[in-house]
Amino acid sequence: MSKLCRQVSIESPDVSRNCVFNFIVPVPETPPNGARIQIVYAGACYRPRNRSFSTEQSDPLPVPSPAIREGAIFPGYEVAGIVETLGSDVSTSSNIYIGQRVIIYPFEDLPAGYAELIVVPDIKYLIPVPDELPLEIAAMLPTGALIAMNAILHAREIIEKRGDGCRLLIVGTGGLALWAVRLAAYFFRTKVEVNVAVLRDEGFLLTKDMANIKTVQWNEATYEPQLIERTINTCGGKVDVVVDFGTTSRSLHRSIRCLNENGVVLISDEIAEKTAPKFSRLSEESKAEILPISPGSIEQLKELVGLISDKKIDPPPHSVFPYEEAAEVVKKLCTSQIVGRAILRFPDLESNRITC
Repeated sequence: MSKLCRQVSIESPDVSRNCVFNFIVPVPETPPNGARIQIVYAGACYRPRNRSFSTEQSDPLPVPSPAIREGAIFPGYEVAGIVETLGSDVSTSSNIYIGQRVIIYPFEDLPAGYAELIVVPDIKYLIPVPDELPLEIAAMLPTGALIAMNAILHAREIIEKRGDGCRLLIVGTGGLALWAVRLAAYFFRTKVEVNVAVLRDEGFLLTKDMANIKTVQWNEATYEPQLIERTINTCGGKVDVVVDFGTTSRSLHRSIRCLNENGVVLISDEIAEKTAPKFSRLSEESKAEILPISPGSIEQLKELVGLISDKKIDPPPHSVFPYEEAAEVVKKLCTSQIVGRAILRFPDLESNRITC
């Protein structure tokens, strides 16, 4: 009998219709140099392939994906689990072993992580999770936290060239911004003034306990010049670097207007490719620069695991839900009913294995 496992697919979130679908799929074979991972936790993100920052978008755009139908997007770039099987060519001296807790670096063509079992072609994409790091927290690191870390490290490179007293503005409310604020507090300490432009009301609640963080709300119903003036006043002046996790044409325009001369806006590399050319004239007039940010490297992810494991950075608020509640979780995420991050937990496979 062939073995089967469950898989969840989330289309572009929409509270008006069902956007979560469950499938039964064959258990994948383990590649010779790779491993098969039993997924235990998966971050409830809905980032389509090739849309690095779309978890912050108010209107994420579906893109073609090798899913069940056009427009479907496989979630699960944020997954943590246990090594179930190793490939036949994996060395016995490897630091990866059966039963080990791991997270998966989001390499190109990463399989759908909301399946109970997924495979990686090479164990080099697996990062061990220390015993002191809860697996549900580790599941949040491979995408949202990693992207945020890469953005903050790029911001640090820019700010170090300008000296102390610079101002940083982080735009967003979701998982990326929540991680970025914590990472900025760690990497910058007191050398940089960190400000946050929240896109939803709950953003104030999520940053209220963080010291030395100024917060301004970007209410899209507000007249644009007023938003720009309010942001500059809250920040104590124009800022030197903006990390925009909620990139829309309007937010990018606003970010540029809030910059000092020779300031920099950091946005997703793929969003930059499509959007930056439209703002070339404004950037030139404002003497501002729009720079693309990649999702981050496996070395950065390893460093991030160490920082969280050593409790040097606290994770953002999060809640754990059974994977069977994925549809309800997505609806609540769309309507901001869940504070912080949502994590899906998969059941024990051995007691739920499907055969045919």
